[in-house]
Amino acid sequence: MTTLVFGHKSPDTDSTGSPIIWAWYLNEIKGVAAAPALLGEPNTEALFMLDHWKLDKPQIIEDVQADQPVVIVDTNNPAELPASINDANITAIIDHHRLVGGLETKGPVNIVMETLACTATIMYKMIGDDMAQMPENIKGAMLTCILSDTLEFRSPTTTQEDTAIAHALAKDLGVDIAEYAAQMFAAKSDVSSFSEAELLRMDSKEYEVGGKKFRVSVLETTSPATVLNRKDALMAAMPGVATEDGADQVLLFVVDILNEEATMLIPNDFTKSVAEKSFGATVTGDSVVLPGVMSRKKQIIPNIKA
Repeated sequence: MTTLVFGHKSPDTDSTGSPIIWAWYLNEIKGVAAAPALLGEPNTEALFMLDHWKLDKPQIIEDVQADQPVVIVDTNNPAELPASINDANITAIIDHHRLVGGLETKGPVNIVMETLACTATIMYKMIGDDMAQMPENIKGAMLTCILSDTLEFRSPTTTQEDTAIAHALAKDLGVDIAEYAAQMFAAKSDVSSFSEAELLRMDSKEYEVGGKKFRVSVLETTSPATVLNRKDALMAAMPGVATEDGADQVLLFVVDILNEEATMLIPNDFTKSVAEKSFGATVTGDSVVLPGVMSRKKQIIPNIKA
């Protein structure tokens, strides 16, 4: 049976590119039949990557069958995976997030988790000398994933290994990092075709603290005004999205990639309290700027207090 390789729901660039990378490795190097998959439509930056490097969009799946062999990448959180994930045959997990717990396997598995900014960085290290056999378009996906997750090395999650590997890939491909990253971020910033509810779910994680369930949404952009001009409509959509998704509250952070800051929307007194307790902010209106905040994983999730 073909092994399915997939990341988290609401797939970003890393959860789109890393399944492609690892499926190539399993097929071409390990001789294991594998196929990449997505748990939803990829974001605009991921679509740019697929088009730029002439890669086929992976199949979109909603669930997995019992005993289906799978490799999970870029997450280990059951809430971000298919409902029947514990009925599947999980053969490996490759991730760079905190360990959540709750996954069950049918036997021993290979688990590789490192404190790096990107899953693709981990894969580069795991593939090792076999990188020499990787085609340019797969290497291009790997570079895109790293530049995306590090925000072109601006994110505090960036390590020297992420940076060195990205530069090595760019040199190999003849890519100017600054020029290519600008194209990526322009694609990511084009959200004109998405509804407010879609934007709130586009890059979001479920998180529970103090008995409260949050949908923590992040929109990374080089044009924050494009998103903030829709602030009233976004705040109006938050209660409905929270109710539909079984959350108490949606928290939205608009990350300004170039100015290295986040704007958190404040639709009510509860989110005002969260902002003040979590980030030491003084909130006077319906939004608050958080200087230096760029990473959900390292700066937002660990600090949230209900």
